[in-house]
Order: sequence, then C-alpha cells, then structure tokens
Amino acid sequence: MTFFTKVNESVAKSPVGRWFALEGSGARKERTGSKFTTEIRAGLTTWAAMAYIVSVNAAILSDSGGTCVCTTNDLCVNDDAYLACKAEIRQELITTTAAIASLSSFLMGLLANMPVGLAPGLGLNAYFAYSVVGFNGSGMITYQQALAAVFLEGWLFLILSLLGLRQWLVRIMPQSLVLAVGAGIGLFIAYVIIQDYIHARTDANGRFIGLSPNGLSVVGSDATNIVGLGGCLAQNIDATIPNLCDRGVLRSPTMWLGIFLGGFVTVLMMIYRIRGAILIGIFLVSIVSWPRPTAVTYFPHTAAGDALFNYFKQVVNFQHLNNIGNAIEYHYGNGRVWYALITFLYVDILGTTGTLYSMAKFAGLRDPVTLDFEGSTIAYCVDAFSISMGALMGTSPVTAFIESATGISEGGKTGLTAISISFAFFVSIFFAPIFASIPSWATGGALVIVGSLMIRNVKEINWEYMGDAVPAFLTIIIIPLSYNIAYGVIAGVLSYVLLNGIPFLLKKVSGGRIVPPNYHEAEAWSPPPGGVIPVWVKVLQHYRSGREEAPEVDAKKLSPTASTTDGASNTNEKLPGGAVSVDMGRA
Repeated sequence: MTFFTKVNESVAKSPVGRWFALEGSGARKERTGSKFTTEIRAGLTTWAAMAYIVSVNAAILSDSGGTCVCTTNDLCVNDDAYLACKAEIRQELITTTAAIASLSSFLMGLLANMPVGLAPGLGLNAYFAYSVVGFNGSGMITYQQALAAVFLEGWLFLILSLLGLRQWLVRIMPQSLVLAVGAGIGLFIAYVIIQDYIHARTDANGRFIGLSPNGLSVVGSDATNIVGLGGCLAQNIDATIPNLCDRGVLRSPTMWLGIFLGGFVTVLMMIYRIRGAILIGIFLVSIVSWPRPTAVTYFPHTAAGDALFNYFKQVVNFQHLNNIGNAIEYHYGNGRVWYALITFLYVDILGTTGTLYSMAKFAGLRDPVTLDFEGSTIAYCVDAFSISMGALMGTSPVTAFIESATGISEGGKTGLTAISISFAFFVSIFFAPIFASIPSWATGGALVIVGSLMIRNVKEINWEYMGDAVPAFLTIIIIPLSYNIAYGVIAGVLSYVLLNGIPFLLKKVSGGRIVPPNYHEAEAWSPPPGGVIPVWVKVLQHYRSGREEAPEVDAKKLSPTASTTDGASNTNEKLPGGAVSVDMGRA
C-alpha cells in the first residue's frame, strides 16, 4: 500500500471525507472515483488554467479608470496624474480579483460540494468596463454606481436562487440562443483585445476621439473607415488623433511578441495538451518584457516606467484597497443603473447558470431528466453572495469558470477541488507586484484564444431552420459590433419570438395546414421538466405532509426489535411521483 493510498483512505474515512462524499467514506451519495490526492491535483490544474484572470481582469477593469476622476475633455489619455491613478487602480484590482476568487471558490467547494472555480467573469467585466462605465469613465454611469448595480444584482440573484426561478429561467431559454450568447461574448472579448482602441466616440465635429492602446494593437483607428490596421511605432502615431498610425503599421515589436509568443506558442502548447498553457504563455511574454534595455520592455526609462519597476521589485506585497474598496454609491434612483443591473442579471443567468449546468454534466452530477444537479440551490446562492461581496471589493460580477473542466478532466468530482483552487488564489494575493507587471500584449493573445474557445458553441446551434439560425446569428454579430452584450441578447430574443411565434400561431389557426416546409427541423422547445419549485421546498412540503398524515402508534405495542414506521427514518424512501428523498444535510 503506497503512501498516497493510505492518505486517501484516511481522509475518506474522516468527517472530511463524509462531508465531501469521497469514495469509501460511507456517505449515502459518495462520488465514485473521488480521492483526496486526485482532488488536490485537479484543483491546482484548474487554477493554472484560470489564473490568467488575475491580470486580465485588472487590465480590463482599470481601462474604465475606476474611481479616478478625469477633468479634461480628451479622456485624459495623456494625463500623467490620471494614468498614475489608473496604475494604482490596476494594482488594487489584482488583489481584489485574487481575493474574491479565493473566497467564492472556497464557499462553492465547502457548501455546494462542486468542483468549480469562481472569479470575475470575462465578458461581463468587458461590458462593465467598456459599455457601462466606459473607457476612462466616458460611459453612462460612474464606476461607483456600476458597483451598486452589481451589489444589488447579487442579492436579487440570491432571492431568485432560493425561489428556484434562476434555475428555471435558464432552462426555459431556447438552446440556440444560449449557445449564441456564449459565442457572441467570445467574439466580443477577441474584438476588444485585438483592437488598438477600447472606446470611441465622436465630438461635435464628428472627429474620432477617445483612443487608448490595449491588447495586441493589431487593429487601430482610421480617419476614413474608423477602423484599420494598427501596431505602429510610437513616433509614427498621429499627433492630433491619439493612436492613429500615419505610416508603418504592424511594426510594433510588442505586438509581434504578443502574437507569436503569447499567441501561436500558447496554441501549440494547447495542441499538445500542456496543462496551464494559457498561464505559461502569459508569463513567457511577461518575462521577455521585464528586462529594461530592450525594445519590448514594460519598464521604459520614464517616470511612469520607473514607478512600475520599483513596484515590480517588491515581488511580495499586500495591496490595500484604498480606492476601490467599499466604493459603492447607492444611486438607485438613476434609471441607467437599473439598465445596467438588468443586463447584468440576464447575462449572468445565461452565463453562470449555463456554466454550472455544463460543469455538473461534465462531472456526471446532473440529472438527465430534470437537468438539475445536486446542491444546485446552494451553488447558485454561493454565486449570488460572491457577486455582492465582489462589488464591495470593487470588481465586476463573479461567475463560474469554464476552465473548471480542466480540473474535472483530471478527476475532480467534489468540493475539495474548489477548495484547492481557493488556496492557490489566496497565495496569489501576496504576489500582486508580479501580476501587476504583466503587460497588455502578454494577456492579449490569451484573450483571443479564450474567445476562440467560446465561439465553438456555434457548431451546436441549429442552423437547419431559419427560425433558430437567424436569431442566433443576430445575437452573435450584434454583441461585438455594438460593443454591448445586452443589445445582442435583446435582438436575439425579439427575433426568436417573432420568427417562431408567427408560424406557431398560423399553425394553430389553420389547424396544422399552414406550416413551413422544414418546420420539423425547428429546435424542439417545451417548458423544462421539474417545474419552478426548488427541491428544498418540495422536501419541506413532503416532510410536513408526512408528519400530518402519520398515524399515531402506541409505543407499548411495539416490540424492542421492531423497526419504526416513520418515513423520515428511511433515507432511501421514495417521495410521491417517484422522486427520491434528498439529504437535508446537503440541501
């Protein structure tokens, strides 16, 4: 018997093993194949796959300017004081991202027993930064008001989760639209990062302003066509329009470093299934960019470069949240706050709920009939609570990460995987100077790759029937082109209702005589099984009805060896309708 075998057996027989339902623990619903050491390895694998979010989330959200105040009309693109404030915001966001990822993943593992990691989600953070707050605060509401929308969203989600509506709402959505939203967000992420600008608007003269370099800078602005090739050297940038290349496009050394080392090398590692390939690619580009006397250095010999380099040399540091911690402004009288809130709600319902269902199915934990999974109510409540706590710490909504599939593929089946993820993120909190010194061209390639992974949903969309294909296509294309996830979702839902509602009504009115020729190829839709009422309510109802209907039995007539007739004592007793009773300790 090996050392690891002894460890696995000891943990399985302990209270820890019974709580997490490890194999050999004797728990009523122990998860076959789950072992302590395997769960730890799976958790570290998932962390390696999703650790890029620490630097990427900070880079995206800091583009909004955070709580920094711009007092000029040019969005402070060349204001040293404002840029220094943004750099400090980015450092704080690194701490926030690692901290909330650690907290939320720990709660998901401990309470819901799910092998899923949580962190601020890609797509939602881009919507938060570029559509709601806007580049350098040029959006419809302030950073503090956007955090208020996120904070309230979490509590509304908690209510929806307890009532079972959140689980039901995602199951009622047509599958093609759910897949299209994920693909559209993937395009949105890649489109934002591959550009040389983040936000654009026109002034009174129609001039294109508000440009800022980010990501790979492959695509930049153009005086005539609005967009064009970018990636030119600093001396070739137009003096009147920021980041507009006068000549010499695609000559930036940092752009090519990000494309080849951060992009193609990372993809090659993924092709050979090297664990943590995205994280390795990010750090390879960063390491090349850290030496100062190079053409691709992240620390140029300027005042700003010196400040960044001095912070980088600390290596280990705890960054206090002086600017974004508890920065919420509760201005719920502003209609734009509610607009952002509703969008966050809807996109989160589709995103987080869909991801959790997918991960539960991948781990073999989902019921094939009801499409629900064990502990779903607690899992959604943990996610909702984490969203509100993340807002207090200054970040966009927290969501379940699809990268959790890497840990599940390594054998992760229980909450111990999520707790291992939590521990790794906790350690990351104290290495903020390292994560803060990861340049945008290092994360740009990673985000384009993530976008390509998200868009593969399109292969599962029903393209055979136009009533399903057109709404899905509109959703996919409008999300990146409008810079707004909400507009894509609205376009998809309205077109779906129109294109499928009219044929349905004509079919009913004509008695089935007027139907499209290929109507049989339409995606089947029906209200999801299981109803709206959550499992815990059904259990309480059954328990209450069982107590009311139980006959009174004279204890003197029972023999000492007679078994009790109380249905609650039989943990395997079936409920009305064939359902099996639920372990209230987990519910």
